[in-house]
Amino acid sequence: MPDIKTDDGCIIHVEIEGPESAPVLMLSNSLGTNLHMWDEQVAPFTRDFRLLRYDRRGHGKSGVPKGAYTMERLGRDVLAVIDALKISKINWCGLSMGGMVGQWLGANAPNRINKLILSNTSCYFPDKSVWEGRLKLVRDKGLEGIVDANMERWFTKDFRDRSPQAMKRMHDMFVATKVDGYCGCGEAIRDMDHRPLLPNITAPTLVIAGKHDPATTLEANEFIKVHIPGAKIAVLDAAHIANIEQPKVYSDTVLGFLLN
Repeated sequence: MPDIKTDDGCIIHVEIEGPESAPVLMLSNSLGTNLHMWDEQVAPFTRDFRLLRYDRRGHGKSGVPKGAYTMERLGRDVLAVIDALKISKINWCGLSMGGMVGQWLGANAPNRINKLILSNTSCYFPDKSVWEGRLKLVRDKGLEGIVDANMERWFTKDFRDRSPQAMKRMHDMFVATKVDGYCGCGEAIRDMDHRPLLPNITAPTLVIAGKHDPATTLEANEFIKVHIPGAKIAVLDAAHIANIEQPKVYSDTVLGFLLN
């Protein structure tokens, strides 16, 4: 699979599957995960779409530059990927941080977006101290220092109890993330304020929220839906990583929006 170099020299790891002539659906994962977060969606999505997954800078097999990242930088990484692959327009489905990058793209690269799915996400975190504390803990103790609390935010107790294999996979994926990459992306989230961007998004937009999501609350997702013209919302019986907690319902919800 191709590795693509951005204008600042960062290597972005990409995987592409599905029929070459189909429209492109690009997936973008949460902070502290890699593109394999979407493994359960590959089969249903590749029936109708050319599926493009990537590891955000700082994650997975992509480069890990030091220093704070910005949402603009992360958005420009996406544009570098689709430019290198000579893809003119994409459908976008981003969860959590992927939804934050999607908001930037929807407002700043509208000619590259066909339909936009913003899942389990937020546009702004008013209390910067929460992120400052989390990033300090990660720098001091590594990802192992927050993994248990993170899994509790990401999944309902019922799912954690009945899905030990999924929990081990996500635990291992999270702690494998490089500290510099996690913190660089975490600083981008801390400093983000996409509220002014939302009214400028013109692509047909679906917001997917988790009814039990403590990380990016239902209210935060409803705010995005209200401020993007014509946006719709779907609420799933899940916490934060809804595509893993409710894989079939999630896939059906995405495809129902994209194919109609």
